[in-house]
Amino acid sequence: MDGRGRTVRADRLRRWLVEVAPRSARGELSLVLVSDRKMRALNLQFRGVARATDVLSFPLLGDKGSRVLRSVGERYLGDVVIATGVAARQARNAGHRLGNELRRLALHGLLHLLGYDHERDNGEMARLELKLRRRGGIQ
Repeated sequence: MDGRGRTVRADRLRRWLVEVAPRSARGELSLVLVSDRKMRALNLQFRGVARATDVLSFPLLGDKGSRVLRSVGERYLGDVVIATGVAARQARNAGHRLGNELRRLALHGLLHLLGYDHERDNGEMARLELKLRRRGGIQ
């Protein structure tokens, strides 16, 4: 459920993310939707920032860029956490559906799990993200 009690279609989000993900995104990740309050606590704990942000990524890097889950034999990339209240406000402000905002944030989080960093890469992540969003039908 999102912050307003609406059901979020996880299967649609998952299919979309698999469809648009770059080739390097092979493996598993956890996608968690949380309240703004929980996101604020996570942001404070892990980044020292006392506010809710839209998305946080927690990569699980091993010696080859990921860990292998012994139980399923798949690479585990890490966790992507999205604040539903922030996402809903951003969707409303941008004039699009919450589902599109969740897709945008899930993709952004996935790219961070793959090692992209928009704060240090001279626009590489932003260019790739825009290309992938277009591929997935999101402006």
